[in-house]
Amino acid sequence: MTYNYKDFNVGDAETLGAHTFTREEIVKFAKRYDPQPFHLSEEAGRASHFGGLVASGWNTCSAMMGILVRDMLTDSTSMGSPGLDNIRWLLPVRVDDSVTLAVRVLDKRVSKSKPDRGIVKTRW
Repeated sequence: MTYNYKDFNVGDAETLGAHTFTREEIVKFAKRYDPQPFHLSEEAGRASHFGGLVASGWNTCSAMMGILVRDMLTDSTSMGSPGLDNIRWLLPVRVDDSVTLAVRVLDKRVSKSKPDRGIVKTRW
């Protein structure tokens, strides 16, 4: 489906795709972007409060962004995002965990500075 500003209504919710985290992905991402010990090895993860290897929260965010782009934004009129208001990592993501992206429209408005554009606020 091609998404345009007019297609979004406050309260709308849609479940998009899922992503399963592999050990290799978790470690590779951590080595490059978030080399905290509990993201790098099972042993360090077991010695931490997590009790095992866990994915970086940034790895989780990146996977969710990939789903959003592939399942919603690729054929949309999106011009990017002005930013995020809040990120919370409530539960650790472990090897072989699958996460599914659900998107809910919280608000939409016409831009004050660029009235030819709309802003859609969502919760993931």
